[in-house]
Amino acid sequence: MSSAASTRVTVVPPAPVLSFSPVVLPVPGRPVDMQVRVTAPLNGTDLPVILLSHGHGFSNNLSSLNGYGPLANLWAALGFVVVQPTHLSSATLQHVLADTPTEPMSWRSRAEDMTHILDRLDTIENTVPQLAGRVNHGSVAVAGHSLGGFTAALLLGARVTDPGTGEEVNLVEPRIGQGVLLAAPGRGGDILTGPMVERIPVLRSTDFSTMATPALVVAGDKDDPRHFTDMGPDWYADPYRLSPGPKTLLTLFGAEHGLGGVAGYDADETTDESPERVAALGQLSAAYLRSQFRPGDDAWQKAQDALTGGPEGFGRVESK
Repeated sequence: MSSAASTRVTVVPPAPVLSFSPVVLPVPGRPVDMQVRVTAPLNGTDLPVILLSHGHGFSNNLSSLNGYGPLANLWAALGFVVVQPTHLSSATLQHVLADTPTEPMSWRSRAEDMTHILDRLDTIENTVPQLAGRVNHGSVAVAGHSLGGFTAALLLGARVTDPGTGEEVNLVEPRIGQGVLLAAPGRGGDILTGPMVERIPVLRSTDFSTMATPALVVAGDKDDPRHFTDMGPDWYADPYRLSPGPKTLLTLFGAEHGLGGVAGYDADETTDESPERVAALGQLSAAYLRSQFRPGDDAWQKAQDALTGGPEGFGRVESK
C-alpha cells in the first residue's frame, strides 16, 4: 500500500476504549460456561452493539475472546460496544472438551452463543464497569471472520441441512438488524472439493437465498480458498451474490484471508499483514453499520469517498 493511501485512513479520529473480560455466563446444557469479552468506548451513550464471532486459525488465543483486537478496539473507538464470546470450537477449549461430543467445529452452538448473549445483554451491560445505561439494545449487528462469518450468516438467515439428521436448520436471530461477513465461506454443493470440507460437512448445504437481513460482505481479491474449493477468490463473494438484497459487497484489493490482519496483532498466520488495510476495513464497516442503524447518516458515503475508488483506493463497493 502506498504512503499516499496510508494517509487516507483518517476518516474518524480514535477515542479511548475500555475492555473487560471475562464476563462469565452460565448456559444450561452448554458443557462449559460461556466467557465473553466486552470492548466499548470510554464515553458516549446510546451505543450500538456488534456481536463478533471468531474464526478458527492456527494460534490458540485468536480463536477466542482474546482475538480480533485490531477490529474490536477500532470499532469500540468508533462508538460501538463489541461483544466477543469464546465459542466451543475454540482451540483454547480443546483440552476441556476432548471427550465431549459436539458438531464439527461446533457450527450450531456458535450461532446459539450469540442468541444467549442477546438474552443476557442486561447482565453483560451491568457487569462491565462504566457501561450500565449506555447500550442501545435495539441496535445490534453481528460480525464474523472466516468460520465466524459462517456463524454470522446463519444468524442473518442463511440455512443449512444438519449432516447428522438431514433436517433443515434455521438459526436466524430477529434481534440482529445488520451484519458484516468477513471472508465468510461461500456456496456449498459439488464445487467443494478441498480437504477442509470433510471436517465441516455442513458447509456443503449452505443456502444464502434465505439470508434477507442487510449485510456488508467483505472479500479479499487475493483470498485463495483451495482448502475448500478451486473456485478462487470469487467464492467469498457468494454471500453477496446468492442472497437477496439489501446487500453490499466490499472487495479489498490485495487482501488474502486475513484481510490485512483482523484476527490479531502480528499474527504468524496473517500472510498479507497491512495495518492500513485493517484500519480502512474497520472504518468502512463501522460507517456502513452506523448508516444502517441511523437512516440519513452519511458516514457510509463519506467513508466510501475517502477510502475506495481511484488508484489509491483500498477496494471497490457494489450494492443491490
